[in-house]
Amino acid sequence: MRTNTVGGRMFDIINYILLSVFAIVTVIPFIYVIAGSFATSTELASRAFFLIPKTFSLNAYQYIFSTDTLFKSGLVSVYVTVVGTVVNLLFTTTMAYALSRRHLIGRNTVLNLVVFSMVFGGGMIPTFLVVKGLGMLDSLWAMIIPGAINAFNLIIIKNFFQELPPSLLESASIDGCTDLGIFWRIVLPLSKPVLATFALFYAVGHWNDFFSALLYINDSAKWPLQVILQQFVMMSQGTIGDASSMDPTFVKPPDQSVKMAVIVVSSIPIMLVYPWLQKYFVKGVMVGAVKG
Repeated sequence: MRTNTVGGRMFDIINYILLSVFAIVTVIPFIYVIAGSFATSTELASRAFFLIPKTFSLNAYQYIFSTDTLFKSGLVSVYVTVVGTVVNLLFTTTMAYALSRRHLIGRNTVLNLVVFSMVFGGGMIPTFLVVKGLGMLDSLWAMIIPGAINAFNLIIIKNFFQELPPSLLESASIDGCTDLGIFWRIVLPLSKPVLATFALFYAVGHWNDFFSALLYINDSAKWPLQVILQQFVMMSQGTIGDASSMDPTFVKPPDQSVKMAVIVVSSIPIMLVYPWLQKYFVKGVMVGAVKG
């Protein structure tokens, strides 16, 4: 709480200075990456660090957008992110609501199994065999179903559901509302901050995931954006894209510029989602952290 004492004002000033320095240190690398993606080969070689390039060049972006591969993989990533997040929230919230009901038979046993899964996992090979046994190889569902429920997120949401006023749920039950009706009409509308927070967590996880595609997807047409961008980085020393679609005078950008452009392209879409969820994000994190 802010005070008018000398010590209180000094505390505020020091806080403002430290937080400002921290913010600047955090933002500067992003600015450098964006500036480097628009820089020329000569400037990248001659300047170790800069925030504004002397000569702007779009060669790196022309290079990575020379074919429609990036656009198609972007659509795959959007599909996996949207559908995967919906599946995550559907399974996580329904299971969390069931486990939040103290009268549920076998509740403690299921909770113990959930906690056990946080400590011990089957590993990559058993998971691959399960995915193969379910016939999901070369299917986009292989990037969604295996991680449908995150145990940690499940416990946090379950704790939040337990903190909802029991009298409210009991009143709805007395009025004839079923458990499904209570969950859909009362619990979910009251849980918007938590749902928005974990929707963002799940969406970022799906958007950044490329290892699952490397394991389960052999068809390059079904690769998400992150895998394609990884290929761009790994192959930046060779020929990428459709050379016939480029200007004959086009000069291949430096490898460093391509890598920075790749980072910008892969980061911007998911960063655009955050402002829509920001008003719920802080509240959702705090509620999940202090209540249990």
